[in-house]
Amino acid sequence: MLARAWGIARSLVIYHGQPAKHRRAVRLYGEFLGPGDLAFDVGAHVGGRVRTWRRLGARVVAVEPQPDCLRVLRLLFGRDREVTIEPRAVGARAGRARLGVSTATPTVSSMSQDWRESVVADRSFARVRWDRSVEVDVTTLDDLITTHGLPAFCKIDVEGFEADVLAGLSRPLPALSFEYLPPTHERSLAVLERVQQLGDYRYNYSPVETMRFSSDRWLDAPGLVALLERVRPLGRSGDVYARLAARS
Repeated sequence: MLARAWGIARSLVIYHGQPAKHRRAVRLYGEFLGPGDLAFDVGAHVGGRVRTWRRLGARVVAVEPQPDCLRVLRLLFGRDREVTIEPRAVGARAGRARLGVSTATPTVSSMSQDWRESVVADRSFARVRWDRSVEVDVTTLDDLITTHGLPAFCKIDVEGFEADVLAGLSRPLPALSFEYLPPTHERSLAVLERVQQLGDYRYNYSPVETMRFSSDRWLDAPGLVALLERVRPLGRSGDVYARLAARS
């Protein structure tokens, strides 16, 4: 119980306890969202992005399968009529699946066993333990769109399960983001390939929760890959942002 409380408290400090980062996030996401727009937060965790998007006036669907994180989301946003909390995971098809939970570091809980096995050798994951698992409901992005509408922006942060999430999407979204992790570079390239299949996108990269873009212009896919190859030796994670070329 103590480890679970510590893990959630740590996440709250990281995602809600840094005002300067929150202000930068408002500026960054203001490029994608405005009042009345719809946003999907797939892997909402403790709602850091939800808070930012509500500041911009967007309506939010927060999708999160972890029971401890769901309690936080309901406490923080349960009375907000513009936030819908979906207590489930997102994958290639609807059903049930097991989520590997890291009690002390819930932000790296993952549906992907092979991803968990692939990152344990990396120094940044040396102390991470996936010490329990829970069975969760799984939906698809297509089903979420049918229920809630097409989002102007979709964040996908699901620790190695991004390709599965995008496999359940059959149409391009105006804009989206997915996590990039240097130890799983090839997996991220597979996610990028899937995004390219969905539509004609342009890309940018924001390292390690800085809420700042690395490039002063939006890049095509080869340009993004070249950028990621430059940041890869630094060993620090970040987020790839994609928006349809017509909006770049």
